[in-house]
Amino acid sequence: MLAVLAPGQGSQKPGFLTPWLALPGVESRLRWWSALSGVDLVHLGTDADEDEIKDTARTQPLLVAAALLAAEHLPMHDAAVVAGHSVGELAASALAGVLSPEAAITLAGLRGREMAAACALEPTGMAAVLGGDPDEVVAAIEAAGLSAANRNGAGQIVAAGSMEGLDKFAAEPPAKAKVIRLKVAGAFHTPYMAPAEQALGLVAGGLSIGTPTKVLLSNLDGTAVDHGPTMVRRLVRQITAPVRWDLCMEQLAALGVTAVVELTPAGTLAGLAKRALKGIEIVQVNTPSDLAKARDAIGRHGGALSALSPSTAFVAIAGTAGRFVPSELVEGSPVEAGQVIGAVGSVDVAAPAAGVLTEWLARPDEPVAPGRPLARIGGQI
Repeated sequence: MLAVLAPGQGSQKPGFLTPWLALPGVESRLRWWSALSGVDLVHLGTDADEDEIKDTARTQPLLVAAALLAAEHLPMHDAAVVAGHSVGELAASALAGVLSPEAAITLAGLRGREMAAACALEPTGMAAVLGGDPDEVVAAIEAAGLSAANRNGAGQIVAAGSMEGLDKFAAEPPAKAKVIRLKVAGAFHTPYMAPAEQALGLVAGGLSIGTPTKVLLSNLDGTAVDHGPTMVRRLVRQITAPVRWDLCMEQLAALGVTAVVELTPAGTLAGLAKRALKGIEIVQVNTPSDLAKARDAIGRHGGALSALSPSTAFVAIAGTAGRFVPSELVEGSPVEAGQVIGAVGSVDVAAPAAGVLTEWLARPDEPVAPGRPLARIGGQI
């Protein structure tokens, strides 16, 4: 099984889109997306220097555009799983069919502008914490009045908050941990970004939203989201909520993913996957010359969700809050992809893949929250 990953802020490099401009139609596509995002994506991806492309208002739509641009040149119908880190989740949501590419680009432009504005309200920042015991690191971050904004796995946790708190934390780091201050505009994925969350929420309410056609993993808790409106609410909430990329990687392992393709600009997520997901094939797409290798990997590891091995398992989750009412299916019953296996309130719960209902994970009439696992679906036998 193959997963396609979209990187987040910090992965950009000066001129990284230059090779792509040689492909037919790419410049026109970028100019159209520039009109939607409010920034010159052609300039930012080719001629802009490092300082210009690390501006949050510019970086976010640039990264989403780059990932979607690369994906347009790949057989995405054979990719079963998609996920994105932070702003990359907008690109992943578009690849899964929840958002149109145009909506993802527009939201990325708004998200970047509003987060940049929130950063300007008061001095805040972020620091990477490498090594140390994860629980001890998080406890130390919270004791300093900071937030664990990113938990990336592979020994990487990012602290965020006030400059005073960051100074205090760096002066007394956790045992066996190294603290590195990051050159970012502010404390992303913390309550400091609340004004940006509110602004994005007002716009997101007017979107046309689709149902995911792939397994779409959420940064909130690593679960697969099968309900479009729920995913959009999570995209909005993500602005102030921690990024749990560690849980996304745990889910990739649980799903039996055998290969990942990281979209442009690749490297960061590939490095994390290499350390956390042993034995899988990893392909980085940075230039058009990488497309052949990516297509080959998708051809060998990809496939529709119905073509699951007996060892593969998917989890049906709640798309909204309410009481869970399961169908009359019993454990061991065969199910088809998309078959309704229950409901939460008035929202149907569908099987994420064809296979066998191996286990109910929630009791009848149990109150559940969005993202709560409800049933486990095993591969066809």
